[in-house]
Amino acid sequence: MSLEAELIRLATRIFIRPGNRAGVTIATRRARMAEYESLVPRPPVPTIIVPQALGGVPTLRTATPGMRRGCHILFLHGGAYSTGSPDLYRHIAWRFANAARAEFVAVDYRLAPEHPFPAALDDALAAWRGLLAEGTEPRHCAFLGDSAGGGLALALALRLRDERGPLPAAIVGISPWTDLAITGDSARPGARDPMLEANDLHLLAAQYLSDGDARNPYISPLYGDPHGLPPTLLQVGGDEILKDDSVRMAERMRDAGCDVTLEIWPRMVHVWHAFAPVMPEARRAIDRAGDFILGATRIS
Repeated sequence: MSLEAELIRLATRIFIRPGNRAGVTIATRRARMAEYESLVPRPPVPTIIVPQALGGVPTLRTATPGMRRGCHILFLHGGAYSTGSPDLYRHIAWRFANAARAEFVAVDYRLAPEHPFPAALDDALAAWRGLLAEGTEPRHCAFLGDSAGGGLALALALRLRDERGPLPAAIVGISPWTDLAITGDSARPGARDPMLEANDLHLLAAQYLSDGDARNPYISPLYGDPHGLPPTLLQVGGDEILKDDSVRMAERMRDAGCDVTLEIWPRMVHVWHAFAPVMPEARRAIDRAGDFILGATRIS
């Protein structure tokens, strides 16, 4: 583990974890995210970032010079379904785009509690359909999501499978939240996660659920039948409270005959990829995800 990663662990414990505790309001969380947005580094020239609606849903599209024409990553951001935005990922969107040689299309889906389930899923589906309406071929695309967005990417794939809609060539989930019923051993109170608080998850899940069932597969894909889903890569930190969300999801996918790769990165914080400007492990994880997408899409 690099010195940079150790310092990030310490910094997240001191500066981020206190804001991820039960009782912190959604308004406070969003205000903090807005502050983070102002600190996000600009991508290098000649990266092109264009806001555009797909299927009536706002997106932020990032293209880099090495992009393969017709290859896209549909990205669903994290934030526990109640915070976050594509703007927070400008500093790594271009890195994923470079690694996979694909356009990075980040969906600005509606947030809870104002818009609980199924608003985020409906928006993700609409954006996917909007991308396909441009003539994009599903076999040249991948779904990518982090945290809640990782769970949403899997839920979107389940819904498409159930509705016999076109699926992408691959799915990548980064520290995905797959169980909003919060039954994993790693999410027990007092877990030693350097960034997240286990007690906070129940409050955040309730914001998205409204009157929904936490074990609805379109809310918590862990409880769905993953049969027929495309090749999937799950990356999670070894000390995360959401580690078991990935471990159990991978087990269910293997049992269903899916092609799934689970990577548990020792001592990494939740969505460590976000620290790519300073952390070598983050850059390596992004490269791994890019290689996975590159191999699955196979555009010459």
